[in-house]
Amino acid sequence: MDQQNYSRVTEFVLLGLSNSSELQCFFLVCFSLLYIGIVLGNFLIVLTVISEPALHTPMYIMLSNLSVLDVLLATYATPKMIHDFLHEPKIISFEGCMAQIFLLHVFAGGEMVLLVAMAYDRYVAICKPLHYAAIMNLCKCTGLVIASWIIGVLHSLSQLAFTLNLPFCGPNIVDSYYCDLTLVIKLACTDTYIPEVLMLLDSGLMGVTSFLLLLISYTVILLTVRRHSSAGMAKARSTLTAHITVVTLFFGPCIFIYIWPFGNNPVDKVFSVFSSVFTPILNPIIYTLRNKEVKFAMYKLKTRYISSRHPFLFHA
Repeated sequence: MDQQNYSRVTEFVLLGLSNSSELQCFFLVCFSLLYIGIVLGNFLIVLTVISEPALHTPMYIMLSNLSVLDVLLATYATPKMIHDFLHEPKIISFEGCMAQIFLLHVFAGGEMVLLVAMAYDRYVAICKPLHYAAIMNLCKCTGLVIASWIIGVLHSLSQLAFTLNLPFCGPNIVDSYYCDLTLVIKLACTDTYIPEVLMLLDSGLMGVTSFLLLLISYTVILLTVRRHSSAGMAKARSTLTAHITVVTLFFGPCIFIYIWPFGNNPVDKVFSVFSSVFTPILNPIIYTLRNKEVKFAMYKLKTRYISSRHPFLFHA
């Protein structure tokens, strides 16, 4: 379309999760509590790792970064969604919409790469234990964490490049609670077949590559663990179960959402909510319940806090 013959869209209308006022009140309370739980739970893990010298190892440094990404992944859209439960219509500016798309792909892409880095760390620890200290030093761990952020940003910029230059002249209604790129791109006033294919290839390459690397890593690790039955391997199995559970929770909804990426499937809303709200709150629960070191470090942190607040209890 000739760029002189259309008026650019300046805002989008989000349809949200439901039109029912009763359901919106329920969602308001439910998601507010979940979001508070996400922030407190994940930052408790970060604080625990920072405060406990015994946890200053590559696995726990990456775990704390995963917690930061989980908080950010929940924050790019959840506070806006909670705000919109109290307001009609649910409006977001064009710039705000593009910002949501950018942040979603930065944090999701970064988490994919970080999960691969965590799988690599477990591979070295279990399959090459004698060389672990030499291979997974603090420098390499820091490099992997930084790489996850850089790849996330580059992936997001490539996704946004498909969108910013498209002409948007209406309609401007997005059937979701946030700006989902697969829905927003369909609103452009031009043929979007090529941008849709490029976007799908970009996301698919990122997701499939990460998933295959994880699949290969955990297959090798599981085969190694199966051949051993020592106490150390029993601990490795417990840690490995937590990692595989987190990977399943993260990639499962993504796979379902991108099976029909440009359709209007109501189930996609459910999986979107699961990946942006439920997965970030389940991750700290999974890692703390199955990890004795983290639970013990949290107990020590609680003891120090109580000691500082009520010193007379420890001097009686």
